[in-house]
Amino acid sequence: MEKEIKNLKETFLKEIEKAKGGSCLEKIRIKYLGRKSQITNLFSQIPSLPREERGSWGKQLNILKNLIAEKIDQKTSQAPRQEEEIDLTYPAVSPKKGSRHILSSVTKEICLIFKDLGFDVIEGSEIEDQWHNFTALNIPPEHPSQDAFDTFYLDFPTQDEKSGKILLRSHTSPSQIRIMRQVEPPLAVLSPGRVYRPDVVDATHSFMFYQIEGFAVGEDISFAGLKGVLFYFARQFFSKDVRLRFRPHFFPFTEPSAEVDVSCFVCATKKGKKKKCGVCKGKGWLEILGCGMIHPNVLKACGIDSKKYQGFAFGMGIDRIVMQKYQIKDIRLFYENDLNFLEQFPI
Repeated sequence: MEKEIKNLKETFLKEIEKAKGGSCLEKIRIKYLGRKSQITNLFSQIPSLPREERGSWGKQLNILKNLIAEKIDQKTSQAPRQEEEIDLTYPAVSPKKGSRHILSSVTKEICLIFKDLGFDVIEGSEIEDQWHNFTALNIPPEHPSQDAFDTFYLDFPTQDEKSGKILLRSHTSPSQIRIMRQVEPPLAVLSPGRVYRPDVVDATHSFMFYQIEGFAVGEDISFAGLKGVLFYFARQFFSKDVRLRFRPHFFPFTEPSAEVDVSCFVCATKKGKKKKCGVCKGKGWLEILGCGMIHPNVLKACGIDSKKYQGFAFGMGIDRIVMQKYQIKDIRLFYENDLNFLEQFPI
């Protein structure tokens, strides 16, 4: 075995000296260190040697193996790198084309519609305080409607006692307060963004969703103007043949208040007809938003003279509108990042 180790070492040193290029060095590596190499064969013979000789021969073989590996690595680092051949005729791999999320696309579409009516688009902060989120909107701490809007509170210090606790906003309406306190009427503003509520997640509810708040304040603002604005929006967004229905409702921050339904744009169900529809369930109407004239207490909280100025406000859930328009049955699909779902809307 001693002669075989010596011959193997001499042969290797001669070959490594003449070797040039990466491919040649790789062949030498396989020849001397591969599974079927001579050095591997010598290692396999050690168990058949006398016990007292096994350690000595194993040590010599390991020294040779390390020498071979070191010489190959050294030669490889010194060898000039060969430029890779590039086939310019080979078909290129096209990058995957992305698109906006459906919620972002619809938000942009809605904003553009209201911009045509002269509304400015201003995004508010997702982190608010109790005064802007509740009190200034005519929802005092003891008001029962606060239970429906209660949200996630944050352990942050507040600037003063009036502000109350810090929280994630439960609606986009705080933007209305901040803007009206900073900008003198007349004004017309649209404020989109994320809102948070401690709802149990299911097919129609989520702890985080999207809203758009719109409002206008001036000397000649009326409910008739509010109806005209919403009618224009519905015709542009849903269908030119759409109809609106206003139902009396209660909101703390508006008076009078109403919920607005749009005639079903899928089945176009008319009065007197019983037509089954997966969107409106045969009712012929879909609830899309809430609205009303801004409550005098809200104007007062913003430092606006309610005897001189009036205003209207409206708010809608983007998720709900998208689900109705595109007949999506589960709100969770918007947030699961499933490309099979999202790629259906290449907008």
